[in-house]
Amino acid sequence: MEKGYRLWIILAVVVVVLIIGGLLLRNRVAARSRAEETRTAVVERGTLRVTVTTSGRIEPEAQVDLSFDLPGRVAEVAVDLGDVVHAGQPLARLETEDLERAVAQAELSLRQAQLRLERLQEPADETEVRQAQHAVDQAAAALEVAQINLTTVLSSTLLNEALEDAREVFEDARNRYQDRLAEYERGEIDYWFVDQAHQRYEDAQLALTRLQQQADLQVESARNEVERARQSYQEAQDRLQELLDGADPRDVEAAQLDVEAARLALEKAQSDLEKATLVAPFDGVVSAVNIAASEAAPTGLPAISLVDPTHFRITTSVDEIDVAKLKVGLPVEVTADALPDLTLTGTVECIGPAATVDQGAVSYPVVILLDPTDAPLRAGMSATAIVMVEELIGQLLIPNWVVRINQTTGQPYVYRQTDDGLEQVNVRLGIRYEGYSQVLDGVEEGDVLVLVREPTNGLFRQP
Repeated sequence: MEKGYRLWIILAVVVVVLIIGGLLLRNRVAARSRAEETRTAVVERGTLRVTVTTSGRIEPEAQVDLSFDLPGRVAEVAVDLGDVVHAGQPLARLETEDLERAVAQAELSLRQAQLRLERLQEPADETEVRQAQHAVDQAAAALEVAQINLTTVLSSTLLNEALEDAREVFEDARNRYQDRLAEYERGEIDYWFVDQAHQRYEDAQLALTRLQQQADLQVESARNEVERARQSYQEAQDRLQELLDGADPRDVEAAQLDVEAARLALEKAQSDLEKATLVAPFDGVVSAVNIAASEAAPTGLPAISLVDPTHFRITTSVDEIDVAKLKVGLPVEVTADALPDLTLTGTVECIGPAATVDQGAVSYPVVILLDPTDAPLRAGMSATAIVMVEELIGQLLIPNWVVRINQTTGQPYVYRQTDDGLEQVNVRLGIRYEGYSQVLDGVEEGDVLVLVREPTNGLFRQP
């Protein structure tokens, strides 16, 4: 009996506890529901900033690796790592003795070509013309003398008479030889007489031949002299005519081409000499030195590297959705991780036309140019860039959490607090960004909007 009584007491206590717990839970849920129903927001005018956030590393806008274009031994290195240099300042130099000699030789060749051209282009000197005319007169006189000599040789009585006499002696000796030979064959004389006649015939023939050769030699010599005199006369005339007419245009053109070729050779030699010295292309800081005096210039590494520490940029990747919002010239705010309290400014300099796909994600390269700054930026610093796409000033703004959407019509609406209670109001929205919406129509500044939970089987009910 006592056990049954205790059991009833325990059961009664449990029931009381459950009742009290249920009441407390109901009150808590009711309080939470009332709190949600009374969450409000005031329609205010403000600025809606549409931005695109990206990140990357800060790099100098201008950086260059300088190398020698010519092989050679380093004669001098004028800078060290970290030195500040100015545009046009010599940084390093190769040994240049051979290059300097090549320039000097090219200068001489050019001057020689120029002198040849100048001589061709100069008008004929009066003294040269007189000398050429005198040479023509002398050549004409020599030709006339040679022609007279030839005529004299051809008409020489002594030469002609001597040949005639020799020819007659030859003919007589030949006839006598033939007669003696015939008499011998008839047996009238001894062969000794034939032999004597034959000897006189051969002597006469030899004498005639020698005399004929001498005559031919004299005539040939005289004719050759005439030909030489004629050639000398023609050359003298040609020389005189060249002086009077000036240089042949083809000779002048050839001389001009020689001058141009010599000038190009000089420019090449001068360029090679200039390339033996590395010069800073802009104001900057030496970021690397890979050469030393008396050593061969490196071929695989840059000799000297420079960076411009006053102008920086960020090359970053922007996804395909955000890149459509960007355009060149948009303002940018940049924060470097190493300088969190400093905000830098810049602009979008360029947007890459081709996408990069990484594990299915499509992005585009975007270059942001930072404005000049005295901040202690360093190449390679990580930075976050916020691109200002659009800034709407003085717009009616409401938080997105007060907006409801009619699932049937797609019409957005809100609940507005009035003196008579809550009023459902359709609204026309503009840009929605970072938790706020631009209101184009439906509510006014100062209206109080209320978040109302519309339960239907655990879901928000649509009207």
